[in-house]
Amino acid sequence: MALILIRGENDKKLLNAIADIERHANLNISSKPKIIDSKFTDLIVEKILKSPLKTKSKVATAFFVKEDTTFSISQIKKIHPPAHIIVVSDEYQEFEELNEKLKKSNDFKGYYSNKNKNTELKDYKSKKNNYSTTSKEFKSK
Repeated sequence: MALILIRGENDKKLLNAIADIERHANLNISSKPKIIDSKFTDLIVEKILKSPLKTKSKVATAFFVKEDTTFSISQIKKIHPPAHIIVVSDEYQEFEELNEKLKKSNDFKGYYSNKNKNTELKDYKSKKNNYSTTSKEFKSK
């Protein structure tokens, strides 16, 4: 499982980035996105990237995906989301720090998975047809 961190300007951009991760990067979110303090997020990203950020974030969220870190990075490189996405590997000491914050954080509001979780086939023909087939009802006036 990979830990995904998203930082950006507003909630709408974060929600779009999450949707892009599911739809276009084809990653499967395994935990609900959680609210993370944007200042804390900026510090983590600066440590991971080992350089100062050009812009500070106003909102941030983090969550786990089912895929591994390497695959997640390669898939995210293929998309162009409206927010800054970072895959935090468990090799970084910030991984544990962020993981602990996730356990105590509130859910990120507005997210719902667009992927169909029901894998059963629906039988639409099983409902009986309630229409009468008498010839009187089909006569035109």
